[in-house]
Amino acid sequence: MRVLHLDTGLSLRGGQHQLLALLGAMGPDASLLAPARSPTLKQALALGFDARPISAAAILARSRDAALVHCHDARSHTLAALFSRAPFVVSRRVAFPVKRGLLSRWKYARAARFLAVSHAVFCRLLRAGIPEAKIDIVPDGVALPPRPSTRTGPILALYSGDPLKGGDLLRRTHLDVHFTSDLPALLPEARLFLHISESEGLGSAALLALAHGVPVVASSVGGLPEIVIPGHTGLLVRNHPADILAAARRILDDETLASSMAANARALVERRFTIERMLRLTLDSYSKVVPRVVK
Repeated sequence: MRVLHLDTGLSLRGGQHQLLALLGAMGPDASLLAPARSPTLKQALALGFDARPISAAAILARSRDAALVHCHDARSHTLAALFSRAPFVVSRRVAFPVKRGLLSRWKYARAARFLAVSHAVFCRLLRAGIPEAKIDIVPDGVALPPRPSTRTGPILALYSGDPLKGGDLLRRTHLDVHFTSDLPALLPEARLFLHISESEGLGSAALLALAHGVPVVASSVGGLPEIVIPGHTGLLVRNHPADILAAARRILDDETLASSMAANARALVERRFTIERMLRLTLDSYSKVVPRVVK
């Protein structure tokens, strides 16, 4: 079954990394339309995927040959509602309230199904009036590294220009935090990962840290409590510098606790957040729209 994926993001963030993982897992039956100069399109082409620039004309033409269209962000959802000639599903990765204007209600009614990245996002969609029968929970999947972090390196946080991502709060803790846009390069030695945010669908960066066996201190918002389990894989905090500092110090100063969290974190990812499980749940969702999907 041919599936056409749509994404309009202009940066390579968590959702785009999940899209690329899905393309790789689906193989030649998947194709992508994304902005011409986007890092997502460039990465997809470098990996040998069937990927082309997105436009209304491209969606019209390519969706005629697809059994299903999969939208990965809000703007591609709008474009599919306007131009897709195949049924479409929508990944919802953010925990923001769904807008209730006329256009929003129209485009949400057009989608065949919604793939919510977490239970928190599932509840947001329910509150927006989306029927429960049209929503599937499909969490992110990450590859489990062969070895856990040595936990001899820095305290990490993801670099982001997004004011909702808590960079200013982290600086006010006076912890020696290393902000990075390349988590895979530094997580193999990271001691601790700090994920502070005003809103989060699930937290793909936190999930990647857990896969490396790095304990996480995270905001108690959105879907983060579904992966950062207090005392088990990390600690949850209010968005306040003193709370963040206290939680970080508790883990850094207790090697027994940190080691236990590291082991539990990897076990959680292996059990519930693999790319293989993400693919299976995605195909299960597709099959409710196009029953003959090959699994």
